[in-house]
This record gives sequence, structure tokens and C-alpha cells, in this order.
Amino acid sequence: MKIHLKFNGKVIPATLARNKTAQEFVAMLPLTITMHDLFKREKFGPLPRAISGKGRRTRACAVGDMVCWAPGPDLAIFHRHDGQKISGGFRVLGKLDFGAEEFSVPGPLEVTIEVPMEDRADEFLRGSGVDPLREMSRPLPGQGEMRGALMA
Repeated sequence: MKIHLKFNGKVIPATLARNKTAQEFVAMLPLTITMHDLFKREKFGPLPRAISGKGRRTRACAVGDMVCWAPGPDLAIFHRHDGQKISGGFRVLGKLDFGAEEFSVPGPLEVTIEVPMEDRADEFLRGSGVDPLREMSRPLPGQGEMRGALMA
């Protein structure tokens, strides 16, 4: 699933991992959080509630990774790799598609995270069992009557 991170007039797309932690995260969206610097390698900010921490932990991170220090309420985005091993481990939520360097600005950032409108529509249609192509080919209400009037 795709999400957008918006700040300072920029939109940075990201792809969420297919795991329980990412599912818990997406259930919180949309949200706006203040993200702060940590060691000039990541921005972090508090989520509205803690993520359970179920799932596999990792200590390896890459530039662009979105992680949660679970169980806990903090989201972190790595924008620079400093070679340091991370102790304690974390859960990977997803990865920025590009633009990790945009998070390297000094000071806090107000970041809005949301599911793009087109992905929300796709998710809704998949969950409803509706075939969008079939629905698009059906006449609109009243369209059939109009055709009959024009033919007469």
C-alpha cells in the first residue's frame, strides 16, 4: 500500500511493508506529527498510540526506512546512514520511494501522513467485492431512459 508524507510543500511517497505492524500504523492515518532530529540520521515523532510490537524485529536499517520502535509510540524515518548498529531493534513499517534527503533539514518538521485518494478508493472497492471495470461500463441512473427518448 502506498502512503504520502507531506511537509514544507513536498509530497514524499512511501510503500508500506506487508506486516501486522504496518497494518496497525495505517489504521492511524491520516495523522500529523512533529518529527525531531536524532543523531542527524533520522527524524522521529510520537504516534497517537503505541503499536503492539508483534512481528519480526530487525537491527539493520537503510536510508529511507520507516520504522517503529515497538512496543512504543514513535515513528522514525532514516535519512542518513552513519554506520552505527542500532540496539534494541525495531519494526519496519515501510520505505520511502524517494526523497529521504528531504528529511535531513535541521529542526522539527510537521509531517502529515495519509493514504492517497486513489489507494483509498482501490481499497474500498476491493473490500466491497465490487468490480470497478464492470461498474464503469454500466449506464448511469436515468441514462437508459434518455436513450429510449432519443430513439423514439
